[in-house]
Amino acid sequence: MRMNDTELETRDKLVMDNIALVKTMASRLAHRLPSQVELSELISVGTLGLIDAAGRYKPSLGVPFDAFARRRIHGAMLDSLRELDWAPRSLRRMQRTVDGAVAQLRHELKREPQEGEIAAALNVSEGDYGRMLDQLRSADLATIRQAGAGIDGRNLLDVMIDPTEGPHIRLERLELRERLAAAISELPDRERQILALYYEEELTLAEIGEVIGVGESRVSQLRTQAIARLRASMKVVINRKSTH
Repeated sequence: MRMNDTELETRDKLVMDNIALVKTMASRLAHRLPSQVELSELISVGTLGLIDAAGRYKPSLGVPFDAFARRRIHGAMLDSLRELDWAPRSLRRMQRTVDGAVAQLRHELKREPQEGEIAAALNVSEGDYGRMLDQLRSADLATIRQAGAGIDGRNLLDVMIDPTEGPHIRLERLELRERLAAAISELPDRERQILALYYEEELTLAEIGEVIGVGESRVSQLRTQAIARLRASMKVVINRKSTH
């Protein structure tokens, strides 16, 4: 449906009044991403999200435009990021190697392995393992999202559901969500705290470092390690389901 002149004026005013919001959100998100991500690109796609929000907004929804727009701006930026994959194959192989070591140690030890144990399983020093985690940060953009909020504020597992899927598929999604929550609860305390501060409170790595008393680089390493643990846990669940 085409907009009339009054609706176009209202939309344009909402966009102009809130363009600073896009820049603020883009800058904050950029601080959480590898340096390869261009701030200007985030601002560009975020602006498109703002225009879309302004065109769809209805005051009768009872939601402030700021809150309504944030969801669409954030969603547009994340959609753009998910289309990118600048991690070379060697980095993907390294990621699979680390994930495999974590999964094997967890199976053998019946608990979450410590960093020294993971390094030993990889036949590298703890220092080299830390450098591997630094490299793997850019391969983890698949996880750049808020743990509980996706497009339009819905959980990402819900967004992935096709409306035509039957109830058994929806039950599987619910089970996966419950398994992920259980896997998060089993993480070492500090790693669990970092994920909460990063994904729920949306703190930058530097801000998290100030909270827990370590450097930004160390926070990045622990976050990447936590994600490797979760990936290993969920792969076991998914593989188990695929064999039934």
